Amino acid sequence: MSSHSATDANKVETEDKLQYHLKVKPGDLADTVLIPGDPKRVANIVAQWDEHYKIAEYRQYVSETGIYKGVPISTVSSGIGPPALEIAIAELKNVDVSTMIRVGSCGALQPEIEIGDLVISEAAVRLEDTSKHYVIPEFPAVASRDVTDALIRACEENNLPYHVGITASSSSFYVGQGRPGYNNYLPSHRANLVDDLTKAGVKNLEMEASLMFVMGSIYKISTGAVCAVYASRPRNEFEVKGEDIAILAANEATRILVESRK
Repeated sequence: MSSHSATDANKVETEDKLQYHLKVKPGDLADTVLIPGDPKRVANIVAQWDEHYKIAEYRQYVSETGIYKGVPISTVSSGIGPPALEIAIAELKNVDVSTMIRVGSCGALQPEIEIGDLVISEAAVRLEDTSKHYVIPEFPAVASRDVTDALIRACEENNLPYHVGITASSSSFYVGQGRPGYNNYLPSHRANLVDDLTKAGVKNLEMEASLMFVMGSIYKISTGAVCAVYASRPRNEFEVKGEDIAILAANEATRILVESRK
């Protein structure tokens, strides 16, 4: 898929609305799309479905669509960070996707949250700057109530360990999340970030939710986010754990949403 015969530099899509980066067009995807960052997570998501097939793969954007417990569902990976996610959301909206659920990983900020637990984001602190291209910094980043409720219900019905609250989204993984960089570099304006967010009751740190919520509000997209906890910042621990149940929560939430909208 190296060729792309678009003629409009502002839209960069073909006459049949094939999107430049995602390589998808209207009709390729279900109304609800799960969005992991890691392209390899797509395979783990579709492994829980009844049936699936690949739509496209270009750069970090891998798209599959299928059926989960009788309902249509799709997934598209976005890669790491807000700029990559912005492309995915914009092009998914161009092909008429109406609901997007982030399926990610995060670091917990509250001591009661265990590695492997899930965090469902109700809203997010906008520490990333991609959303500032869309709207003033004071504009809130808030998830859609119906998607958040569906994620909570999915966790309850499947006995998954979860927490609900405010997330902080940073466009930086290292210094921007209060991690010392090379030669222990950490500027003063980030030295107390983790402690300040923890005191404010923020549940977790990740990189994409706030942009998704802001774009969702502007573009009238239903959005939500569930993340597996890989790190405990209070205990300075890290372990890759919980991806499978984060995926289950998102798949089940999709089923709940689709069935409730019939």
